[in-house]
Amino acid sequence: MLIKTIQPLGDMGIRLSFGEIISKELNAQIRRFHMYIKQEAIKGVIESVPAYTSLTIYYDPFVVNYETLVMKLEEIEQHIDDMELPSAELIEIPVLYGGEFGPDLHDVAEHNMLTKEQVIERHQTPVYRIYMLGFMPGFPYLGGMDERIATPRLDNPRLHIQPGSVGIAGFQTGIYPLASPGGWRIIGRTPVKLYDPTANNPILLSMGDSIKFVSITKEQYKKLAACSSK
Repeated sequence: MLIKTIQPLGDMGIRLSFGEIISKELNAQIRRFHMYIKQEAIKGVIESVPAYTSLTIYYDPFVVNYETLVMKLEEIEQHIDDMELPSAELIEIPVLYGGEFGPDLHDVAEHNMLTKEQVIERHQTPVYRIYMLGFMPGFPYLGGMDERIATPRLDNPRLHIQPGSVGIAGFQTGIYPLASPGGWRIIGRTPVKLYDPTANNPILLSMGDSIKFVSITKEQYKKLAACSSK
Protein backbone atom coordinates (compact mmCIF):
# COMPACT_ATOMS: atom_id res chain seq x y z
CA MET A 1 0.00 0.00 0.00
CA LEU A 2 1.36 3.40 -1.01
CA ILE A 3 -1.27 5.37 0.90
CA LYS A 4 -0.97 5.02 4.67
CA THR A 5 -4.17 6.84 5.60
CA ILE A 6 -7.13 8.51 3.86
CA GLN A 7 -8.96 11.12 5.91
CA PRO A 8 -11.73 13.65 5.24
CA LEU A 9 -10.69 17.28 5.45
CA GLY A 10 -13.83 19.26 6.14
CA ASP A 11 -16.69 18.60 3.73
CA MET A 12 -14.74 19.35 0.53
CA GLY A 13 -11.34 17.74 1.03
CA ILE A 14 -9.54 14.41 1.31
CA ARG A 15 -6.05 14.09 2.75
CA LEU A 16 -3.90 11.18 1.56
CA SER A 17 -0.95 10.48 3.85
CA PHE A 18 1.96 8.53 2.35
CA GLY A 19 4.22 8.37 5.42
CA GLU A 20 5.96 10.47 8.02
CA ILE A 21 9.57 10.72 6.81
CA ILE A 22 10.47 13.20 4.04
CA SER A 23 12.31 11.41 1.23
CA LYS A 24 12.86 11.54 -2.52
CA GLU A 25 11.03 8.22 -2.90
CA LEU A 26 7.97 9.49 -1.05
CA ASN A 27 8.08 12.71 -3.03
CA ALA A 28 8.08 10.71 -6.28
CA GLN A 29 4.95 8.81 -5.24
CA ILE A 30 3.15 12.03 -4.29
CA ARG A 31 4.12 13.57 -7.63
CA ARG A 32 2.78 10.52 -9.48
CA PHE A 33 -0.57 10.76 -7.70
CA HIS A 34 -0.71 14.52 -8.27
CA MET A 35 0.02 14.13 -12.01
CA TYR A 36 -2.38 11.20 -12.41
CA ILE A 37 -5.24 13.13 -10.82
CA LYS A 38 -4.57 16.15 -13.07
CA GLN A 39 -4.43 14.00 -16.21
CA GLU A 40 -7.53 11.96 -15.33
CA ALA A 41 -9.62 15.11 -14.82
CA ILE A 42 -11.80 13.24 -12.33
CA LYS A 43 -15.33 14.57 -12.30
CA GLY A 44 -15.90 16.79 -9.28
CA VAL A 45 -12.23 17.20 -8.34
CA ILE A 46 -11.25 20.88 -8.10
CA GLU A 47 -7.53 20.58 -7.39
CA SER A 48 -4.86 18.53 -5.65
CA VAL A 49 -2.25 20.10 -3.38
CA PRO A 50 1.00 18.18 -2.74
CA ALA A 51 2.99 18.58 0.48
CA TYR A 52 6.06 16.93 2.03
CA THR A 53 4.35 13.64 2.95
CA SER A 54 0.74 14.06 1.86
CA LEU A 55 -1.60 15.05 -0.93
CA THR A 56 -4.82 16.98 -0.31
CA ILE A 57 -7.62 16.76 -2.86
CA TYR A 58 -10.40 19.33 -2.94
CA TYR A 59 -13.69 18.37 -4.57
CA ASP A 60 -17.24 19.57 -5.15
CA PRO A 61 -19.50 17.44 -2.92
CA PHE A 62 -22.49 18.30 -5.14
CA VAL A 63 -20.76 16.52 -8.04
CA VAL A 64 -18.98 13.60 -6.33
CA ASN A 65 -19.38 12.28 -2.80
CA TYR A 66 -16.60 11.32 -0.40
CA GLU A 67 -17.10 7.54 -0.60
CA THR A 68 -17.09 7.47 -4.40
CA LEU A 69 -13.94 9.59 -4.58
CA VAL A 70 -12.15 7.39 -2.05
CA MET A 71 -12.95 4.34 -4.17
CA LYS A 72 -11.57 6.12 -7.24
CA LEU A 73 -8.36 7.04 -5.41
CA GLU A 74 -7.89 3.45 -4.20
CA GLU A 75 -8.33 2.32 -7.80
CA ILE A 76 -5.69 4.82 -8.97
CA GLU A 77 -3.31 3.48 -6.33
CA GLN A 78 -3.27 0.10 -8.07
CA HIS A 79 -1.87 1.65 -11.27
CA ILE A 80 0.24 4.51 -9.97
CA ASP A 81 3.59 2.77 -10.46
CA ASP A 82 2.90 2.78 -14.21
CA MET A 83 2.94 6.59 -14.23
CA GLU A 84 6.25 7.78 -15.67
CA LEU A 85 7.53 11.02 -14.17
CA PRO A 86 9.09 13.67 -16.43
CA SER A 87 12.83 14.20 -16.07
CA ALA A 88 13.62 16.61 -13.26
CA GLU A 89 15.00 19.96 -14.33
CA LEU A 90 18.04 21.51 -12.63
CA ILE A 91 17.73 25.29 -12.29
CA GLU A 92 20.59 27.52 -11.22
CA ILE A 93 19.62 30.37 -8.91
CA PRO A 94 22.22 33.18 -8.78
CA VAL A 95 22.50 34.76 -5.32
CA LEU A 96 24.25 37.86 -4.02
CA TYR A 97 25.12 36.85 -0.46
CA GLY A 98 25.57 39.16 2.53
CA GLY A 99 25.59 42.93 2.93
CA GLU A 100 22.28 44.74 2.48
CA PHE A 101 21.01 41.76 0.45
CA GLY A 102 21.76 39.23 3.21
CA PRO A 103 21.52 41.04 6.55
CA ASP A 104 21.44 37.82 8.60
CA LEU A 105 24.48 36.14 7.06
CA HIS A 106 26.66 37.28 9.96
CA ASP A 107 24.19 35.87 12.53
CA VAL A 108 23.99 32.51 10.73
CA ALA A 109 27.79 32.33 10.70
CA GLU A 110 28.06 33.30 14.36
CA HIS A 111 25.34 30.85 15.44
CA ASN A 112 27.19 27.97 13.76
CA MET A 113 30.70 29.15 14.66
CA LEU A 114 31.61 29.55 10.99
CA THR A 115 32.92 32.34 8.79
CA LYS A 116 30.51 34.03 6.38
CA GLU A 117 32.47 32.47 3.51
CA GLN A 118 31.94 28.99 4.99
CA VAL A 119 28.19 29.59 5.28
CA ILE A 120 28.04 30.66 1.63
CA GLU A 121 30.07 27.64 0.51
CA ARG A 122 27.91 25.20 2.46
CA HIS A 123 24.70 26.84 1.28
CA GLN A 124 25.55 26.71 -2.41
CA THR A 125 27.19 23.26 -2.50
CA PRO A 126 24.08 20.99 -2.37
CA VAL A 127 21.63 20.30 -5.16
CA TYR A 128 18.25 20.95 -3.54
CA ARG A 129 15.08 18.99 -4.30
CA ILE A 130 11.89 21.08 -4.53
CA TYR A 131 9.52 19.08 -2.35
CA MET A 132 6.56 21.42 -2.63
CA LEU A 133 5.44 24.97 -3.31
CA GLY A 134 3.39 26.94 -0.84
CA PHE A 135 3.03 29.80 1.65
CA MET A 136 2.84 32.20 -1.32
CA PRO A 137 2.88 31.72 -5.13
CA GLY A 138 6.11 30.02 -6.17
CA PHE A 139 7.70 29.72 -2.71
CA PRO A 140 9.85 26.54 -2.84
CA TYR A 141 10.25 24.24 0.15
CA LEU A 142 13.64 22.63 -0.39
CA GLY A 143 15.34 19.52 0.91
CA GLY A 144 19.06 18.93 1.21
CA MET A 145 20.45 21.89 3.16
CA ASP A 146 23.69 21.28 5.05
CA GLU A 147 22.67 20.93 8.72
CA ARG A 148 25.85 22.73 9.77
CA ILE A 149 24.28 26.05 8.74
CA ALA A 150 20.86 25.45 10.34
CA THR A 151 19.71 28.50 12.32
CA PRO A 152 16.47 29.27 14.21
CA ARG A 153 13.99 31.79 12.85
CA LEU A 154 14.12 35.38 14.03
CA ASP A 155 12.48 36.01 17.41
CA ASN A 156 10.78 39.05 15.90
CA PRO A 157 9.80 38.56 12.23
CA ARG A 158 10.42 41.40 9.79
CA LEU A 159 7.42 43.27 8.46
CA HIS A 160 8.90 43.47 4.95
CA ILE A 161 11.22 41.09 3.11
CA GLN A 162 12.26 41.90 -0.45
CA PRO A 163 11.28 39.60 -3.35
CA GLY A 164 14.06 37.17 -4.20
CA SER A 165 15.37 37.03 -0.63
CA VAL A 166 17.04 33.72 0.22
CA GLY A 167 16.59 32.61 3.80
CA ILE A 168 17.22 29.92 6.37
CA ALA A 169 14.71 28.76 8.99
CA GLY A 170 15.82 25.84 11.14
CA PHE A 171 16.97 23.09 8.79
CA GLN A 172 15.24 24.59 5.74
CA THR A 173 16.22 27.11 3.11
CA GLY A 174 13.90 28.88 0.69
CA ILE A 175 13.32 31.91 -1.53
CA TYR A 176 10.68 34.62 -1.12
CA PRO A 177 9.06 35.16 -4.56
CA LEU A 178 7.14 38.25 -3.35
CA ALA A 179 7.54 40.98 -0.77
CA SER A 180 6.25 39.63 2.52
CA PRO A 181 6.58 39.67 6.28
CA GLY A 182 8.67 36.78 7.52
CA GLY A 183 10.95 35.36 10.16
CA TRP A 184 13.51 33.51 8.06
CA ARG A 185 17.17 34.51 8.37
CA ILE A 186 17.96 36.34 5.13
CA ILE A 187 21.44 35.50 3.83
CA GLY A 188 21.20 36.76 0.25
CA ARG A 189 18.98 37.73 -2.67
CA THR A 190 18.46 36.52 -6.21
CA PRO A 191 17.54 38.79 -9.16
CA VAL A 192 15.60 35.90 -10.72
CA LYS A 193 11.82 36.29 -10.69
CA LEU A 194 10.22 33.20 -9.21
CA TYR A 195 6.74 34.58 -9.74
CA ASP A 196 5.70 36.73 -12.69
CA PRO A 197 1.91 37.05 -13.17
CA THR A 198 2.43 38.51 -16.67
CA ALA A 199 4.33 35.44 -17.95
CA ASN A 200 2.75 32.49 -19.76
CA ASN A 201 4.03 30.31 -16.94
CA PRO A 202 3.83 32.60 -13.88
CA ILE A 203 5.67 30.24 -11.52
CA LEU A 204 9.27 29.46 -12.43
CA LEU A 205 9.86 26.42 -10.22
CA SER A 206 8.03 23.11 -10.07
CA MET A 207 7.68 20.40 -7.47
CA GLY A 208 10.18 17.59 -8.16
CA ASP A 209 12.72 19.79 -9.93
CA SER A 210 16.05 20.71 -8.37
CA ILE A 211 17.89 23.97 -7.85
CA LYS A 212 21.47 24.95 -7.18
CA PHE A 213 22.47 28.28 -5.69
CA VAL A 214 25.39 30.07 -7.36
CA SER A 215 27.18 33.00 -5.70
CA ILE A 216 27.43 36.19 -7.81
CA THR A 217 28.93 39.64 -7.43
CA LYS A 218 27.03 42.92 -7.07
CA GLU A 219 27.82 43.82 -10.70
CA GLN A 220 26.47 40.49 -11.92
CA TYR A 221 23.37 41.01 -9.79
CA LYS A 222 22.73 44.42 -11.35
CA LYS A 223 23.06 43.05 -14.89
CA LEU A 224 20.76 40.10 -14.23
CA ALA A 225 18.23 42.32 -12.45
CA ALA A 226 18.19 44.70 -15.42
CA CYS A 227 17.55 41.78 -17.81
CA SER A 228 14.76 40.28 -15.71
CA SER A 229 12.94 43.63 -15.48
CA LYS A 230 12.62 43.95 -19.27
